[in-house]
This record gives sequence, structure tokens and C-alpha cells, in this order.
Amino acid sequence: MRHDIDIAGVLVPSLLLWLVVAYGCVALLSVGLRRLGFYRLVWHRALFDFALFVCVLGGIVYLVSEFSS
Repeated sequence: MRHDIDIAGVLVPSLLLWLVVAYGCVALLSVGLRRLGFYRLVWHRALFDFALFVCVLGGIVYLVSEFSS
């Protein structure tokens, strides 16, 4: 099921909004993990950040699909 969201007369795919929300969440998580020193334990930081982004995006899409129906 595809949904478009109307923002001031412009139709925006819902996935684009979920990507922006996920990016914001991962940015905040990244700052928190950096302050905790967690990245010292990570082998490849860029790969870890990408995997974290995919997991957060999947969680957001799942939650939206559960609560929208």
C-alpha cells in the first residue's frame, strides 16, 4: 500500500518523510554513542551507522504500518 502525504499542495512519498525522521533519530543516537565511547568497540563506524540507520528505518516503518491500520 502506497501513501503520499500532502505538504502545502506538494505530494511527498511517505518513505521520504520516514527517511528524514530515521536520519534525525540516528544522528541523535550517534551523538549519544560517541559520548559514551561506544565507537571504540565498533570495527567499522560507517558500516555500523548504516546498519543502525536501516534498523531504525525498519522500526519506524513497522510502527507506522501497525498504528495506521
